[in-house]
Amino acid sequence: MDKFSLLDPLVIFLKMVPGIKPSIGHGLFEDGTWWVKFQIDIGHPLAWRVVQEMGHILNYISISEPLPTIFKPVSPPPYMNGGPKHFLSWVIESTVPEFSPALCADWLGGRMPSPVNDLSQWHHGDADDEE
Repeated sequence: MDKFSLLDPLVIFLKMVPGIKPSIGHGLFEDGTWWVKFQIDIGHPLAWRVVQEMGHILNYISISEPLPTIFKPVSPPPYMNGGPKHFLSWVIESTVPEFSPALCADWLGGRMPSPVNDLSQWHHGDADDEE
């Protein structure tokens, strides 16, 4: 198994999430931890719902036993490049090698709307969805 095939389950899952652009970067660090980097189409009607879901699951699912992941925005200097439509990206990083990308995909898939690519499953009827 090459080093990138380990990341395939998470990359495949992320490509099904509404608003995530298909070009997804990924890699492994020397210590065995991994990362994936992607963009979310900020014009997609579910863009901020996707960010909210991932932020909750990957950063804050449990205060006492959080997942060994970090979900965060990253960007080159806006004053040198441009705005978020083209230059804002999102990164998921593992903090321990034992937490595999497949396990991360399982956590996301088990807690995000299901099936994740069915847009009708993403609306929960709250006031934000009516705007």
